Amino acid sequence: MMIKYNLTCKCGESFESWFLSSSKFDYLCKKKLIKCIYCGSLSVKKSVMAPNLPSKSNKIFKRTKLERNIKKQLLDVRKYIEKNCKNVGENFTREARSIHYDKKTSQGIYGKATPEETSELLEEGIEVATIPWINKSEN
Repeated sequence: MMIKYNLTCKCGESFESWFLSSSKFDYLCKKKLIKCIYCGSLSVKKSVMAPNLPSKSNKIFKRTKLERNIKKQLLDVRKYIEKNCKNVGENFTREARSIHYDKKTSQGIYGKATPEETSELLEEGIEVATIPWINKSEN
């Protein structure tokens, strides 16, 4: 973690710089390695600066807002699928194979399959996707 200081010079200018720690700043000053970026003077002092720490409430707010957005998008996907595809329920694996091997045309199907069934379909070259199915009442 690094610390940012506002630095001021005897010439009246101020600038910012990053340091590994307060003690590292002090060490670098003693070694005369910190110079003013405007005039090159070694008379540079650190001034008081408030830390820039993200608040926990902001993190929680951002996370919950992101979660709500993701849930809304998944719910929109669910509504689209329900509107445009046929629900074949537990017969999904059989129906997917039938469409693939019998070269049937289909508006698209959705239903349930175990992870093992899904892997078998993919190994057979049948394109399927697993989508998180958000309950409509969750949003």
